Amino acid sequence: MSKPGLRIGLGYDVHAFAPNRKLILGGVDIPHTQGLLGHSDADVLAHAVADALLGAIRGGDIGKLFPDTDPAYKGADSLVLLGAVADLLREGGWEIVDIDCVIAAQAPKLSPHREAMRENLARAMKIDVDNIGVKATTTERLGFEGREEGISAQAVALVERCC
Repeated sequence: MSKPGLRIGLGYDVHAFAPNRKLILGGVDIPHTQGLLGHSDADVLAHAVADALLGAIRGGDIGKLFPDTDPAYKGADSLVLLGAVADLLREGGWEIVDIDCVIAAQAPKLSPHREAMRENLARAMKIDVDNIGVKATTTERLGFEGREEGISAQAVALVERCC
């Protein structure tokens, strides 16, 4: 068993745009001409946060826990999956201290939805909203995000062994 202390984890996820899908980011249904392609609801932000948490406890990634080959996760709500990851951490004696995230998307404009994303993510993880940051940026029309082919998200998590 590892000694008490702090650990950090980094999460990164990417999904391509797809027609006839909802755009869900941080559990918010954002009006846009396309959604993101994925087995679940393709919430790239929730996936990055889950991977950051799992990385901090050396727990692999969300694909290991919730494989896209399992029909049970078809169309799954990524906030529910994130909540399961947070519960797994607590069961292992870890406490979520802080999360910070950034979404890279040329469009749509995400700043009007930032607070709702923070609230949804915090509720899913059962942490205080003050312990989660969400930012959005464009890529100045560079890369796949800039060409509006998809969206990426990165997250960093700080966890502490509590028991």
